[in-house]
Amino acid sequence: MIDNSVVKDVRRKDKTVIVDAVGDIDLSRSQAFQQSLLVVLNEKPEALIVNLAGVPYMDSSGVASLVKLLSRSRKGGFKLALVGLQDRVRSVFEITRLDNVFEIYPTEEEAMAS
Repeated sequence: MIDNSVVKDVRRKDKTVIVDAVGDIDLSRSQAFQQSLLVVLNEKPEALIVNLAGVPYMDSSGVASLVKLLSRSRKGGFKLALVGLQDRVRSVFEITRLDNVFEIYPTEEEAMAS
């Protein structure tokens, strides 16, 4: 079951699934966020794009959810991309140097084209 308080929408384009997240992803919401992403992974997409344009703030627990997702994507052999990071969220990835680990794109179109 997708938790609609964290995931606004799940869309499909060809064999890519796009998850639109909304609101702050912090300790109180990161578990629901992670569970929602795992539901999507059970569909075994070729690629997963997590659109974070609607996420103004993310703490370390939210980042940890994405790191777990990245680990599963590597084991499962599918592409994972993050798009639409607002400045505050992007800075968390830059400070932790995870911007060098994740594929991060400004837009969904650029992620789809890569």
